Amino acid sequence: MKRIFGIAAVLLSQQLYAQQQQAPAYPLITHDPYFSVWSATDNLNASATRHWTGTEQSLTGFVKVDGVIYRVLGAPGHLYRQLAATADAAPYEVRYTETAPAKGWEDPAFSDADWKTGKAPFEKERKTAGTPWFSDDVWVRRTFNVDDTNVDNLLLKINHDDNAEVYLNGELIYSYVGWLNHMSYFPIKDEVRKKLRKGTNVLAMHCTNTRGGAYLDGGIVTELKDKWADKVKLAEQKNVELTATQTAYNFTCGKVDVKLTFTSPLLMKDLDLMSRPVSYISYKVKANDGSKHKVEVYFGASSDLAVNTPAQEVTAQQYNSEGLSILKTGTVAQPVLAKRGDDLRIDWGYLYVAVPQSAGAKQFVTGEGVAVGAFAGKGKTPKVDKGTQLVLNTTVSLGKVDGTEKEQVFLLGYDDLYAIQYFNTNLRPWWKKDDSYTIEKELKKAQDEYAAIIGRCNAFDKELYEDTKKAGGEKYAKLCVLGYRQSISAHKLVKSPQGEILFLSKENFSNGCINTVDVTYPSAPLYLIYNPDLMKGMLTGIFYFSESGKYTQPYAAHDLGTYPLANGQAYGEGMPVEESGNMIILTAAIAKAEGNANYAKQHWKTLTTWAEYLLKEGFDPANQLCTDDFAGHLARNANLSVKAIVGLGSYAMLADMLGDKVTAEKYRKAAKDMVPKWMQLADDGDHYTLAFENKGSWSQKYNLVWDKVLGLDLFPKSVYQKEIKYYLTRQLAYGLPLDSRKNYTKSDWIIWTATLADSPADFSAFIDPLYKYAQETTSRVPISDWHETEDGKMVGFQARSVVGGYFMPLLGTTIKK
Repeated sequence: MKRIFGIAAVLLSQQLYAQQQQAPAYPLITHDPYFSVWSATDNLNASATRHWTGTEQSLTGFVKVDGVIYRVLGAPGHLYRQLAATADAAPYEVRYTETAPAKGWEDPAFSDADWKTGKAPFEKERKTAGTPWFSDDVWVRRTFNVDDTNVDNLLLKINHDDNAEVYLNGELIYSYVGWLNHMSYFPIKDEVRKKLRKGTNVLAMHCTNTRGGAYLDGGIVTELKDKWADKVKLAEQKNVELTATQTAYNFTCGKVDVKLTFTSPLLMKDLDLMSRPVSYISYKVKANDGSKHKVEVYFGASSDLAVNTPAQEVTAQQYNSEGLSILKTGTVAQPVLAKRGDDLRIDWGYLYVAVPQSAGAKQFVTGEGVAVGAFAGKGKTPKVDKGTQLVLNTTVSLGKVDGTEKEQVFLLGYDDLYAIQYFNTNLRPWWKKDDSYTIEKELKKAQDEYAAIIGRCNAFDKELYEDTKKAGGEKYAKLCVLGYRQSISAHKLVKSPQGEILFLSKENFSNGCINTVDVTYPSAPLYLIYNPDLMKGMLTGIFYFSESGKYTQPYAAHDLGTYPLANGQAYGEGMPVEESGNMIILTAAIAKAEGNANYAKQHWKTLTTWAEYLLKEGFDPANQLCTDDFAGHLARNANLSVKAIVGLGSYAMLADMLGDKVTAEKYRKAAKDMVPKWMQLADDGDHYTLAFENKGSWSQKYNLVWDKVLGLDLFPKSVYQKEIKYYLTRQLAYGLPLDSRKNYTKSDWIIWTATLADSPADFSAFIDPLYKYAQETTSRVPISDWHETEDGKMVGFQARSVVGGYFMPLLGTTIKK
């Protein structure tokens, strides 16, 4: 067994269950939709770390061995000098028109005297710091002055929605059909760079809005060189090990070996621990040559973790508290809960890096690009306490290190002050029960409980891996490991004003909604297994929305707003059958998991309203929105009909558990009577159709899984068997398509479909291509649940909570116990 040093000697060895594997992206810091940092390359030191949205949020790590510096974490950040600043960095005015201009509008000599004057950005918003833009096209000209044209690495910095073309001094430098999700940088060719003039220059842009939102903001920057890039050695990464709560990297730094482990202790049975916004970064170091070596370790965190855009000004400080040496940073403005949307990062609250004072750490704040020199001991390090893109630096000397392992742990925490606005009331995070609960005390508890928490994480990781492997094999277990932290950290845990658990999801990179029911539905298996109270926390807000009278439709709402503001449904169209079926089925699953229907009893009137709606409208659904409408709306959806039938059967099960035998019999009979009609209308010989009487079509009937898992016994097994046999003939390289309209798929639904299989061989036949996708996709983001089955590329979505649905096969083996 591997030797473990000091306080870690009591911990379980991870070698039995830590699995070396590739991932589309590797979880490092995973707590909630804002405090979420990932590595998008297989080697940890090959790229800058990123927020799940793709925006750089740099964490850096170095190990100094006998004076030689090795990089183990992150990559040199990007430093830019603004030549023509974008609006996120500094306000600017432009000349613009929304009427097609005369030919040559992009030329510097063109007269724009009759154009309007406005501020950037241009966006489809009435309330904007820029210019409201609601027409189809906008043409923009801005002038900027350059003192020195001797610049390298000239870049266009732009964000646009939709199609855009950009000219610099009359030369086309950019053209793109489509839209960008965030501010992006594009190199300008040398021959065009030479057109840059000393004095006045003209940047001309044209943007076309084809649908949805509209946005335009562009400028010119130059990237500054990192003078230390060639003076730091790259540590040699040996492997990476993933478990449910930990990601561990093994490196060789010359004559010492280093194990760098990131632990986010998301143990769902302990809500106080799970909600504590503190991750551990552990450096374990030992010599590999039988000698002693002087070793120092460094950890750096960019203030970009505490801003939405890098141009936002921050403050930073160092202080001591609770026996800890602490660095802190956050924005000057502190716009608490002021923004809502999808492609956003937090810009309120404060980021913390802490180590015990007993470690004798050196802590200091610098600008980007200065830290390496300070760690190397070269030159003076200027003190900084305000600016943009600051770095929180901590170094610890481990003294002489031999073959006995030494460990240094760094704590990374985030206090968001207020986390969610819930029907116009600002809620604190779960851990902050009152003013006596401070982040310093949470950091102290995290430090004091380190050994015990790592022991609990190791034990849980081992249990999860063994249980999922037993339920579906090694590849299935590895998919569950990939999904665990991603799913949990797409939620925020708070307490409602009524004192109830609220566990609210963000619909990551699909529209940013909060507490979306058809995101909750696929996420459910993970929480039903490990803590049904969290499952309730995903439903309670939706129940409250109806029961408070704020939502009056006879079917369930789609969402509660746009994250982090949960003030009422934001989505413009409902999903009546979809969401009503989801809510009833999940309430029944809670009852099955807990062995009682107490939660259902609290909401019985609302559940009855929704069941009555399904009884009336669910069997042969009208042309209404559902979760599978990627290829367009569809009436008479056979899989949606299955959901309605299973929803009615679930309601009957709940009525029976509550002792209402008459109601139970009525709804069970209604559901059972629908099944032969469904089989007739959906029949297409060797399979069932995508929509009733739509011959030649097919779709995954993943909603059937609840009939099996909840033991409702509504559909004959022959339906499952016929579908499974047919699906096995439709698979492509990276999985089973969602339906006959397109070749893309949803990985969560594939695993639900696979759960319908009777034999391990058939189950594996669905899992193997999906695992292949997770290993080979070129889309380096927290695993996308919507991908192409031919080439393995993501279509859309990333970092979503729905990968909790990967646990459905395990739920099927545990919920009946």
